[in-house]
Amino acid sequence: MRSPAACRAHGTHHRLRKGCTMNKAELVSAIAKRADVPASTVDSVLAGLQDELVDAITRGEKVAVPGLITVERTQRSARTGRNPQTGESIDIPAANAVKVTAGSNLKKAASSVPV
Repeated sequence: MRSPAACRAHGTHHRLRKGCTMNKAELVSAIAKRADVPASTVDSVLAGLQDELVDAITRGEKVAVPGLITVERTQRSARTGRNPQTGESIDIPAANAVKVTAGSNLKKAASSVPV
């Protein structure tokens, strides 16, 4: 996988290649430019989104932004696993997890990019 610095060194078009990652600062900058608002406003909105998602998951609520993303808390039942190094069986306790599902617009964007 390419480092974020290597991706940035080749410009925004290079990020479209597999293995490049957009960090938070780059996301804030891109949204601020696209929406024509200050980066500090975008940063505050993203912080608010993070806080609200965490609170909703804690309350057991599902958050859906149609066409974009759905986030919900799920329960995983207890199961028996195997240590890959030793082959020893281990008991894995039940746990809560977060399920993130891409919406139709994200799925369409992903499917339109050549493999």
